[in-house]
Amino acid sequence: MAKLWQKNYTLDSMMEHFTVRRDYINDEELVLSDLIGSAAQAKGLERIGILSHEETKALLSGLDKIAELRKADSFPITVSDEDCHTAIEGFLTEQIGEAGKKIHTGRSRNDQVQTALRIYMREAALKLSSATLSAVSALIELADRNKDVPMPGRTHMQIAMPSSVALWALSFAEELLEETGMLMNLYNVLNQSPLGSAASYGVTLPLDREYTASLMGFSKVQNNVLYANNSRGKFEAFFLDHAEYIALTLSKLAQDLMLFTLPEFGYFSLPRELCTGSSIMPQKKNPDGLELARSRTALIGSCSSRVKNIIKALPSGYNRDFQDTKEPLIEGFRSTEELVLIMAEMIEKLEVHPAALEKACVPELYATDRVMEKVLSGGNFRDSYRNVGLNLGDVEGEDPVAALAKRTSTGTTGNLGIEKDKTWLSDLSASVNSEIERLCNVYRNLVPAISEVVL
Repeated sequence: MAKLWQKNYTLDSMMEHFTVRRDYINDEELVLSDLIGSAAQAKGLERIGILSHEETKALLSGLDKIAELRKADSFPITVSDEDCHTAIEGFLTEQIGEAGKKIHTGRSRNDQVQTALRIYMREAALKLSSATLSAVSALIELADRNKDVPMPGRTHMQIAMPSSVALWALSFAEELLEETGMLMNLYNVLNQSPLGSAASYGVTLPLDREYTASLMGFSKVQNNVLYANNSRGKFEAFFLDHAEYIALTLSKLAQDLMLFTLPEFGYFSLPRELCTGSSIMPQKKNPDGLELARSRTALIGSCSSRVKNIIKALPSGYNRDFQDTKEPLIEGFRSTEELVLIMAEMIEKLEVHPAALEKACVPELYATDRVMEKVLSGGNFRDSYRNVGLNLGDVEGEDPVAALAKRTSTGTTGNLGIEKDKTWLSDLSASVNSEIERLCNVYRNLVPAISEVVL
């Protein structure tokens, strides 16, 4: 099909490559999202009399056919198409005829892309939330199995105070639960429809934006049509920032695991099937996945920075610069989801070595405990601190397991609150799963071939 903007001249081939670049490849990811938006667009046009019932029925059938082809990897998008939106309209026009030429009535490629991206991002938020909660589940299970396994707590990487495997694991679990909650709050921001805003200023047709928004399962319309446009890039950056927070947590977890699985520590062992080897040293079992977790975190952060650098000096209204925010969005999401899933598997298969952990609980670990004992016996903190500090050789060790129970304040080794974390996980999982199920029903009603949340 000719380009959506085609007039009475042919675009220079070098300019075509420069303006399209990899956009048509990135759009492979957006086909199903665009079909949802296009189905709502067709029904919206029928509602105001632009399309007949029969034309709408034919268009919906055509969109369903494209969904089937796309799922079979049989709906190619070429550089001459520019993007999936032209390819979809071209297919509909070829298969149906005149009705295919009508479906773009009242919308710009701008709000068409915006709508597809919004659908894509809300699905990405749900899928990333679900994946992150699987990692949380693995961490909570690890903690539950090792509630009474001591572990040296560290500050400045030096021996500090008594801790436990459970306290360590739950610290990451709660951080990821918090970040998943933040991502689901963002989901509510993403879940608003820009369809009908056109090229930033609306059109003279009496479009029922609320109707099309409800068809797509959006919670509301993004009201101001210029804001709908100006939020492009900003919403992508919001999503990528939240993805980066999750990645940063997992990067710290990866670093801990690399340290604590060293033979010199021996606290944990990684499953060998998640380690790689050396091309020259036959004994090596390398934690490459953990090392790449750190670098992928940097990659994800760079995706967020790329988007913000693209949009930071743009004037209001549509600008072609927005096209270059698609690739970092997709790359950032895919990289984060993959990172979360591999780290979840690492945790699930992590082997804990209680004997090595108990052996690591050397006497100096209890120095602060000795200070607190003196305080409880009537001494003041500062003098007690100095006394113990000047006589560290006199600090004796104790049963490391019994030491865990002495800490009873909320969130400490003797009062972990693991049941609260399980409830937190359960509530968030129910919220995510409920929304996924709701969207599956929305998609099934619009384009039956898209019967699930699929990216």
